[in-house]
Amino acid sequence: MSTILSRNNVRVTGKGSQPIVFAHGFGCDQSMWRFVAPAFEENYKIILFDHIGSGKSDLQAYDADHHNRLTGYAEDMLQICDELRLESPIFIGHSVSGMIGLLASLSRPGYFKNLILIAPSPRYINDLPDYIGGFEQKDIEELLSLMQQNHLGWASFLAPIAMGNPDQPELTAELHESFCLSDPVIIQQFAEITFMSDYRSELRHVTAPALILQCDQDYIAPLEVGAYMHQQIPHSIFQLMEATGHCPHMSHPDETISLIEEYLTQSVTGMEMSR
Repeated sequence: MSTILSRNNVRVTGKGSQPIVFAHGFGCDQSMWRFVAPAFEENYKIILFDHIGSGKSDLQAYDADHHNRLTGYAEDMLQICDELRLESPIFIGHSVSGMIGLLASLSRPGYFKNLILIAPSPRYINDLPDYIGGFEQKDIEELLSLMQQNHLGWASFLAPIAMGNPDQPELTAELHESFCLSDPVIIQQFAEITFMSDYRSELRHVTAPALILQCDQDYIAPLEVGAYMHQQIPHSIFQLMEATGHCPHMSHPDETISLIEEYLTQSVTGMEMSR
């Protein structure tokens, strides 16, 4: 395996030729896609990976300067795509990875066939009266302070808020464990560049067709965020899910699969009709 592929613990499966790149969210790893990705293996080429600092990625590859911005993670992902010689990949990203994929598409216009963004947010902090991100500045500052003081404490605080769905406590426990297993130094920096970032001005420059999947009762990326992104991204479709919480690919995988399949089918049909 090449250095790049081993660096991000890249795994390739599937019987099809059309590549789909799955990118996991903050504090998670590629295993979080296990309920969704297999549904696409028959007809697609599936690419799974771990961001540096997560899962089984190579922690020695972490660079404080390079990974001090989401564009650094976007560059990592594009390096994976280049190493695998992917052509017109479909991108599916959860939470912060939705923005990472979006930034990758901006640096390489026309490369991604579609962007599928699950519970994304360009800005987590409110900018009233015009923008509701879900958090006040002091909320994020307190979370970052807690992360510095108590690595296990912040995980116990954030996991149930992010997962929602208290009727599925095993998923909250899994997310909590994933947070705890993340490298403390890397995850703290990743949290800061995730929750303090503001990429609202970039949205209108996105040229790739995009699907925004928004959950109800998502306390990390509330309804207003998804609606704002749909308004700002030119070629976007907004879909409010029946799923609740911030991680529908785990809590409601069947609906997630169904909506992605429906969108991709419509996308192919639309392209054929435009020829």
